[in-house]
Amino acid sequence: MKRTSYHHGDLRATLMDACLRLIESEGLAAVSLRRVAREAGVSSGAPYHHFADRAALLSALSIDGFQQLAAYMVAARAAAPDSLAALTELGAAYVRFSREHPAQFRLMFRPELSQPDKHPDAAAAGDAAFDVLVETVAECVAAGALPADRADTLAVAWWGLAHGLASLWLDGHLEKRSAQMGTHAPELVDTIMSTFTTLITARTPPLSSPADIPGVGAGGPTT
Repeated sequence: MKRTSYHHGDLRATLMDACLRLIESEGLAAVSLRRVAREAGVSSGAPYHHFADRAALLSALSIDGFQQLAAYMVAARAAAPDSLAALTELGAAYVRFSREHPAQFRLMFRPELSQPDKHPDAAAAGDAAFDVLVETVAECVAAGALPADRADTLAVAWWGLAHGLASLWLDGHLEKRSAQMGTHAPELVDTIMSTFTTLITARTPPLSSPADIPGVGAGGPTT
């Protein structure tokens, strides 16, 4: 049944919801303003009141997705007892968002569709979400838990791990592997993220010279 009227301000959200349903059912390739209008039950010209073209609609969804992701991560950080624990909790929140918003998550990392170069707000929203992680890593550095000279590298490594887990879960691979290991995907995500946190906080004394390396003297390797 088509809707023939909307409260003021509802149409934009209705179109965005319709677009997500279309992505979930038929994939990103099916999205056009005409198809979205049909899915929303409005005239084919209605979307142009809010979106200049397909990329503008997808950009709006990307912005909304990154804002929601940031909110998930901020809440996870606030609930953690300390900054190190927050790193693990942020990973779980990242993956949970991808599971609860799969269509949006896939879109957010397709810049050729949302065209952030034409819609800089989308790029800014993505940066803001990443900044939640950067700030958490900075808190770990301030607490002496992580080395300052590795902060940027560790933030990207964390992001790569969390995003990889999210993608594996969405594609069905993580659940399959979890079952083979006798566990469940959420528990495996927590274990992996906490293991990563443990590894990056492990400290070993620096090696100041070859003489400090077991089996190696000042003259080179010994046999």
